[in-house]
Amino acid sequence: MHQSSINGGSLTDGSTERLDKMTPGNDLQRWYALQVRTRWEGSTALLLSGKGYETLLPTYKAKKRWSGKPKEFNVPLFPGYVFCRFDAQKRLPVLVTPGVISVVACSKVPLPVDEGEIAALQTVVATGLLAEPWPYLELGQKVRIESEPLRGLEGILISFKGNHRIVLSVSLLRRSVALEVDQSSVRPVNSNRGNFLEPVQPLLQGVVV
Repeated sequence: MHQSSINGGSLTDGSTERLDKMTPGNDLQRWYALQVRTRWEGSTALLLSGKGYETLLPTYKAKKRWSGKPKEFNVPLFPGYVFCRFDAQKRLPVLVTPGVISVVACSKVPLPVDEGEIAALQTVVATGLLAEPWPYLELGQKVRIESEPLRGLEGILISFKGNHRIVLSVSLLRRSVALEVDQSSVRPVNSNRGNFLEPVQPLLQGVVV
């Protein structure tokens, strides 16, 4: 997969303040993943934002051939999904929004997305670093970025085409995003010394092809 530049982000439109006013007990609001119609991600996010909901739709610039010529398009990092913050007990206005199919749930109970994973995606969007979709990984060396502007973010370190990348995952969707990172800026979680690449490489052999 080609390198891509992250482009889109949180579509709020001043929505946080409006939502606070229109929804009592907003401490019950959590981030959820909405499954939406194909190619409706942007339109649905804008409609939800217009209703006063805080949304997150990370996108990246992908090069595709169009009429025989390469062109850049803004493509969702998580195709078919839009992240939205709301009270699950009052989700009807969200569900009736054009483009929304359902809230990702288990036994019909909406499952909130981990707040740390949402924060990590928001940080990546804000920095504008190179990012692209990546196959979800459960196994591998977990590392923490030690340098600005992503200090404190944790993910899985991989090696791809000679470059080191850190993979940030959204567990609920089983999707991940990979961004380039200088290997000197990351350290293993729960480890403060030693060669952090040595334990990583055996775990990742054969993971990326």
